[in-house]
Amino acid sequence: MVLTLILLMFVLLFLGVPIFVALLLSSITSLWFFTDLSPMIIMQRVFGGIDKFVLMSLPFFILVANAMDVGGLSTRIIRWCRTLVGHFSGGLAMTTQTAASFFGALSGSSPATVIAVGKVLYPELLKNGYTKSFSSGLIIQSGSVSLLIPPSITLILYATSTNTSVGALFMAGLGAGLLYSIVVLGYTYFYSKKNNLQKEPKATKYEFWKATKEASWSILVPVIIMGGIFLGVFTPTESAGIAALYSIFVGMAVYKEITMKKLYDLCLSTAGTTAQIMILIGAASAFGWVLTIAKVPLEMSNYLAEQFVADWSFLLFLNLILLLIGMFLDSTIALVIIAPLILPAALSFGIDPVHLGIIMVLNLAIGTFTPPFGLNIFVANSITKMSLVEMIPGLVRFIVVALVILIVVTFVPSISMVLPDLIYS
Repeated sequence: MVLTLILLMFVLLFLGVPIFVALLLSSITSLWFFTDLSPMIIMQRVFGGIDKFVLMSLPFFILVANAMDVGGLSTRIIRWCRTLVGHFSGGLAMTTQTAASFFGALSGSSPATVIAVGKVLYPELLKNGYTKSFSSGLIIQSGSVSLLIPPSITLILYATSTNTSVGALFMAGLGAGLLYSIVVLGYTYFYSKKNNLQKEPKATKYEFWKATKEASWSILVPVIIMGGIFLGVFTPTESAGIAALYSIFVGMAVYKEITMKKLYDLCLSTAGTTAQIMILIGAASAFGWVLTIAKVPLEMSNYLAEQFVADWSFLLFLNLILLLIGMFLDSTIALVIIAPLILPAALSFGIDPVHLGIIMVLNLAIGTFTPPFGLNIFVANSITKMSLVEMIPGLVRFIVVALVILIVVTFVPSISMVLPDLIYS
């Protein structure tokens, strides 16, 4: 049954069938031929998979991302980051990563971050002497941090799949995401020093305060989200609705870049994106349920417990598997399917589910810019106009940097766990 389920899914994916259709057809076929259960149960599992309170935040966070792009919040964030770090060696590259971290904290979307940051800063990077290879690699990987920085849609999906606290995951993601950004900033500084790249003039006090004033409304979005959760004013789900209303208000009343027509269009876009994610979650939930009744999670947990005698060897193996999976599967579908399978084994080794979530999300974040099928690579193609072969040298350097970060986050749990332990202990 399990072999048929998995093989049929991959055959359908290879034939170009939509992912949710491949998951549902393989699940229904397996039930039909190998059990006495009615295939109608699959539809019940689909609705059960999306009937979760925490998923109410998804459309709101997607709406935040769309409102930021249309409402001018993202461009002001980029301008502010440039006055903040632009005068250092590698300042423009540092601006790219810093802006991506802020944008990730506003949108929670990796592709959206690549587009928003890349279309503004990629031409500037080339103009300032950075090579196409380095610039494309920097832009492509910059979006990956949004999977870690709250409010991460990917962390919400992990929480849904494993019944883990969204608030604890957000706090853990904040620590890991800040480390990720700091290490990348350090590398860009080293690269620029080594290649004697020209510094930008330091922003005057007037320019800095003007940019800060203009971006202050945008900067308040992550402050509202994380501050409200940290202080217990509202839940992560409630914070999504508040952030969405705030972003629309700023875009319409403050920056005056969102008209009623644009508001209607971005709501339609949000609905379409939400529907795509929800049907994937529902289909993956049904697929995971079929795996569960086939006792795959239990057998996998027992097998892994027998194969590995220490948590470090299990984590090393897990990283290798997830990196490989991330190269071929979308992070959303990979996480929803794999997390429930891995969790029992991780718990048997005493690994905290919050720490496990950060490890899994970081692996899949690396997968977003790893050839051959990293999503960010294809998203950035519309900006860079470069082929995959041309992009690879620039990507390799950032993949190496990301792997170093992954090792540190994996084997130094306190980086991820210090904030959750402080707040939720």
